[in-house]
Amino acid sequence: MINPLLADWSTPFQIAPFNAISDDDFAPALDEALAAHDAEIAAIAQNVSPASFENVIGALESAGGALDKVLSVFFTVAGADSNSAREELQRDFSPKLAAHFSRITANKALFQRLQDVWTNRDGLNLSDEQTRVLMLTHRGFVRAGAALTGVEDTRMAEIKSRLAELGTSFTQNLLADERSWFMELGEPDLEGLPQFVIDTARAAGEEKGAGGPVVTLSRSLIVPFLQFSARRDLRQKAFEAWAARGANGGATDNRAICAEILALREERAGLLGYASFADYKLETEMAKTPAAVRQLLMDVWEPAKAQAEADAAVLTKMMRAEGVNGDLAPWDWRYYAAKRRVSEHDLDEAEVKPYFQLERMIEASFDCATRLFGLEFKRLDVPLYHADCRAWEVTRAGKHVAVFIGDYFARGSKRSGAWCSAMRAQAKYPEVQTPIVINVCNFAKGTPALLSYDDARTLFHEFGHALHQMLSNVTYESISGTSVARDFVELPSQLYEHWLDVPEVLAEFATHYETGEPMPKALLDKVLGAATFDMGFQTVEYVASAMVDLAFHEGVAPADPMAKQAEILAEMDMPAAIVMRHATPQFAHVFSGDGYSAGYYSYMWSEVMDADAFEAFEEKGDAFDGQLAASLERNILSSGGSRDAAELYEAFRGRMPGVEALLKGRGLAA
Repeated sequence: MINPLLADWSTPFQIAPFNAISDDDFAPALDEALAAHDAEIAAIAQNVSPASFENVIGALESAGGALDKVLSVFFTVAGADSNSAREELQRDFSPKLAAHFSRITANKALFQRLQDVWTNRDGLNLSDEQTRVLMLTHRGFVRAGAALTGVEDTRMAEIKSRLAELGTSFTQNLLADERSWFMELGEPDLEGLPQFVIDTARAAGEEKGAGGPVVTLSRSLIVPFLQFSARRDLRQKAFEAWAARGANGGATDNRAICAEILALREERAGLLGYASFADYKLETEMAKTPAAVRQLLMDVWEPAKAQAEADAAVLTKMMRAEGVNGDLAPWDWRYYAAKRRVSEHDLDEAEVKPYFQLERMIEASFDCATRLFGLEFKRLDVPLYHADCRAWEVTRAGKHVAVFIGDYFARGSKRSGAWCSAMRAQAKYPEVQTPIVINVCNFAKGTPALLSYDDARTLFHEFGHALHQMLSNVTYESISGTSVARDFVELPSQLYEHWLDVPEVLAEFATHYETGEPMPKALLDKVLGAATFDMGFQTVEYVASAMVDLAFHEGVAPADPMAKQAEILAEMDMPAAIVMRHATPQFAHVFSGDGYSAGYYSYMWSEVMDADAFEAFEEKGDAFDGQLAASLERNILSSGGSRDAAELYEAFRGRMPGVEALLKGRGLAA
């Protein structure tokens, strides 16, 4: 019997047949797919014909189809719906995959053929896209250590394997900490909490089998609890558990893992001839150098810190007025900030939240895509990996474009955060394939599910990534969709958040879950007027994380990352009542894999561009200007990594942006 992961999928649009796949299928399917890929690579390396773009680069692009099928399914379910069997498979697969891909980049015969194509590139009459794919492939091999020999070559393979193991352990430890902790609430502890928080806590209690309401470490529950609970002791208990994720001692502690990861990254960069891992990592990004990153972060840090310190003084005064002595603490900030927002902006999240229904926000994100890019969405009835998931066919002018899958609710089997991934990326070579794109979020379940304003922004953000995947229009998969510089990839997602703030979008889709009435204009004006409220706090917690990430990867790797973290924050004069958005032992962006390592700044780098890019629509006086939307799609969303990121942005905007639009957008401009 053919393994269902490797069979020809006769499902609609060749979506993975999740109902036919069991956990027992993954290991044998992976072994078979790896063997098939090995054979494909060997055939490319051993080809006796003169090296050409087609028989080297084209062949590499065509290889690995079976492996893509297996891994796309496995990593989808391992991240969004894990269990003990899948966690064990992850631990087994990580070193196996690291070794497999190391063998490819260490294959000297293959690299020689690639080198031959690279050397002869000027005489090959390549298209612009082919030239770009060749450059990126050659650069990728060199940066992976393909030019290394002897003991250095061997050591690089060992480092990659160990880093893969450590990244998996980090992720699983963090998930275990998040999954295991909850705080039971008695009925008196619910006093003063808005109904949506109570409903969410009761739903979480049911999931945990607690027999009553609980607070968990899911951001969509703990943040509103910290905002609204008058019980300072409970806020402190919940906050400290949240802040301690990954640093609780025992088997799930991530601190030693972080230290080893940083040391191995430093060694890896050294083997390749770079002064630091940050230098190695940033070489291929828009920023290029650690100095450019530091400059951006510090340009934003000083005005943000000044605003946060002014805000802290106001919140402290409010706390004193309630008879609470001592210093403003991190578990106090959100509580008093929420009260301040009510007093200064007459805006209470409990009043706002009934208007942000999940279903209506999904509709809003789709409607904006329809108005901007002509996309249409139709529900699909197909088996998916969890009952919470739903799928849509995406079309334009009657033609199939993509499949979009949404998995929106928090659960114990899902890692924290929100992300977008493609189970299949767009490509035209070796044959046309349309994308299958997934958004995964961690919103609190309810009847109906209600979002905070930040949750709604997250939904739009991830859908912006999805549009980048779905509207991709390139030939080669390696440069498709979000396969772009890390500090460019957040541009489409953060830019799309702006459409949530468009008054006509909120007027149509922000409707009360009980009455169906649109948000009153007075309330809408207050929501938009408070858009930059508490932005000092948000910017400080983010920039602190980005600066720590950068410092970790410059120079000598710290033997004690926690001591180094404390040192960096002290040098920055971090406000005492604010902590890093992601402390080191829970910093999955940086330690679950290399993705955002030395790269957490990317969100702010992209925000400089997204603030400037949306100004183009504002200058037109129409958030849905057809000409600009077409330019955005043509120059950015459809182009993938086919051109340099700066070139793509300049093609859309005519110039590179400065930091001014960002500071203005965050309400931090002088």
